[in-house]
Amino acid sequence: MSAIESTLVENRVFPPSDATVKAARISGMAAYEALCKEAEQNFEGFWARLGRDNLQWTKPFTKTLDESNAPFYKWFSDGELNASANCLDRHIGTPVENKTAIIFESDDGKVSQVTYKELLARVSQFANALKAQGIRKGDRVIVYMPMGVEGVVAMQACARIGATHSVVFGGFSAKSLQERIIDAGAVAVITANFQMRGGKELGLKSIVDEALDMGGCDTIKSVIVFQRTPTACNMVAGRDKTWDEAVKGQSTECKPEPVNAEHPLFILYTSGSTGKPKGVQHSTGGYLLWAKLTMEWTFDIKPQDVFWCTADIGWVTGHTYIAYGPLAAGATEVIFEGIPTFPHAGRFWQMIEKHKVSVFYTAPTAIRSLIKASETDAKVHPKNWDLSSLRILGTVGEPINPEAWMWYHRNVGGERCPIVDTFWQTETGGHMITPLPGATPTVPGSCTLPLPGIMAAIVDEAGHDIPNGSGGMLVVKRPWPAMIRTIWGDPERYKKSYFPEEMGGTLYLAGDGAVRDAKTGYFRITGRIDDVLNVSGHRMGTMEIESALVGKTDLVAEAAVVGRPDDLTGEAICAFVVLKRPRPTGEEAKKIANELRNWVAHEIGPIAKPKDIRFGDNLPKTRSGKIMRRLLRSIAKGEKVTQDTSTLENPAILDQLSETN
Repeated sequence: MSAIESTLVENRVFPPSDATVKAARISGMAAYEALCKEAEQNFEGFWARLGRDNLQWTKPFTKTLDESNAPFYKWFSDGELNASANCLDRHIGTPVENKTAIIFESDDGKVSQVTYKELLARVSQFANALKAQGIRKGDRVIVYMPMGVEGVVAMQACARIGATHSVVFGGFSAKSLQERIIDAGAVAVITANFQMRGGKELGLKSIVDEALDMGGCDTIKSVIVFQRTPTACNMVAGRDKTWDEAVKGQSTECKPEPVNAEHPLFILYTSGSTGKPKGVQHSTGGYLLWAKLTMEWTFDIKPQDVFWCTADIGWVTGHTYIAYGPLAAGATEVIFEGIPTFPHAGRFWQMIEKHKVSVFYTAPTAIRSLIKASETDAKVHPKNWDLSSLRILGTVGEPINPEAWMWYHRNVGGERCPIVDTFWQTETGGHMITPLPGATPTVPGSCTLPLPGIMAAIVDEAGHDIPNGSGGMLVVKRPWPAMIRTIWGDPERYKKSYFPEEMGGTLYLAGDGAVRDAKTGYFRITGRIDDVLNVSGHRMGTMEIESALVGKTDLVAEAAVVGRPDDLTGEAICAFVVLKRPRPTGEEAKKIANELRNWVAHEIGPIAKPKDIRFGDNLPKTRSGKIMRRLLRSIAKGEKVTQDTSTLENPAILDQLSETN
């Protein structure tokens, strides 16, 4: 028994069962520690071995890591491969080709399945359709799609021809879509007429039209529209084609285009602390390697497993653990179109029973909402369904609080399923710190230990290591294959955001605070250190929301946004607003607050709606004009302001800003 294991046993935490250890790929802490040691002693050799063993290369690499232009690191940079071929073609001629790749359950409960062989044919046909539209290697393509097989087909088809896709979440507004089209210089948009969510038909093509009509999108030459529902939508002659029209007459064979390992596979936009979204650029080789490895290590994926990640493809979780990782690993996966509470809040548990899901990966926000639902309606409690097929549970998007962890463990996992509480980011490409189901004893509320090859640490503001038990900033000391390569079109912002000079310029700054347990070395994430909120696992920049609010120029003079803890979403958006009219109260304040919420939803998307909106005659500022956000954070949390307010221009406004609407 290792020192970690003995300490945790003393603390009565949850070691993996003997059966789980025996069956796991990484079996026991000794096996985990051996991999970590290999990475420490021969860093490049470790990654080279994994790269050769796990991916198929059309041109084998000879150089593993190029650090000559740090922090613009390159991995396997003289090698060539194709991501789609590694997800699909590699399985042809093996028993996997006739295996179910995707089980799709639509919003209304209808189920369809597609095998690996069938999926390859559909991807190839759509890839040929893209080429027929003039789309070529290196072009950027926006994917604005509902959840379904077609979304994965679109992403894989782009990868097949060497086009770089940029998926935009279907809940984002026309303005957000327009900004991403312009920044990426996209040549095409792949979308649907509508999406179905909770029994409602929601327009997508209409939002694309609105975005393109805003101007600045002259690079767009074609729009392909999947007809998700029978309802007609606007089609622009000469620019728009239906999906069926685009694939008509196209061959179901398309040779995959070899690309350099550093070729941009995708750009995924994430909110930053400034108003402009950041286009996180990922490579092909390093990203795909980590997607496949983490499927095997973190989820211990096996041929008989049915894997279900409940994320949307508009987020990085849907990229890595829906569109690429499961397919590269030859797994059967579930894709779900709907929401967990429709037509009832037992939908997740019903689907696990129906599809015999064995590995289930969801967000703490979803878990918390389903806990609340089961407490008010016993009919939707997990105990009403047969969940015996489950063997591994996972969480993603934000730290899970210990109470929700225990409920998940008892009521969903039956106290027998390991929970992998995964810490990672859009920028990291895949899991960074997480338990391994057959090795790591788990602790509620802790993501435990870094994966082999991930040199994570906690440092102070100067980049110096701090002792375990003390809180600091989470960094990664060495590059890894799946890391962000740059911010699209803005290398200086990339360096400033992730490799700050004050820390030496080579430490990757995650942007999260963390603490390591003094005895075990286990990591616990304590929250963002910048002005980025984590709402239901979705990162929202405070500046982005503030910009939207003050964009309501007929009404808003000034706005400041902070986060506060929320039992359901983890963090809630709290906006402090100064109007261009007298401060409203009562019903008028509620009416204006709702108007502003709807405005933000229109400008960014419904996920950005402030939960609290508070009005004041002005904002708490120092005499030099700086907004005192620490005071706003205290007010948002309902705390009594005990900080020094002597430098405030007008201390009386603190009482005004304490009133919610």
